[in-house]
Amino acid sequence: MLTRVDPGPAVVACSTCRLSRDARSDGEGVAGGARLIEALQRVKAGDPRYAGIAVQAMPCLFACQDHCAVHLRAEGKIGYVLGRFVPGDEAARAILDYAVHHAASDHGRVAYADWPEGVKGHFIVRTPPAGYVAE
Repeated sequence: MLTRVDPGPAVVACSTCRLSRDARSDGEGVAGGARLIEALQRVKAGDPRYAGIAVQAMPCLFACQDHCAVHLRAEGKIGYVLGRFVPGDEAARAILDYAVHHAASDHGRVAYADWPEGVKGHFIVRTPPAGYVAE
C-alpha cells in the first residue's frame, strides 16, 4: 500500500483530483490532478532551479472539495497542503517556486514576501513534521 520515495523536498500531487468543483475531468477524460502532474513535470524539466524538488504522484489526498491538491513536504519541516489550482504551467511554476523557498527554509516557514502570487489563497492546511509540533 505504501511506496518508499526519497524523503527530500517534494511536491506530492493528487493524481485523481477533480479538474474543478464542477468537473472531474477535462474534455479528454483526464482528471485535473493528472493534468497538474503533467504540468509540474514539464515545468520542472524546463528549469534547473527546480532540480532539488521531486514531483511525486499519489492517488487521493482527501482534499476533494479543494480540487487539484498538492502536499509540499521536506524532512524535518512543516508541510503544507494547497489546492484549488487550475492545472497548467502557471500553477505548476508557482507551486515549484514556493517549494524551492520551502526547501531552503530552516523549518518550512516561508516569509509571505517570498510567496509567489500563484499560491496565495490556495493553502488548505499545514502539517507538522514527524515527531514535532510548530510553536
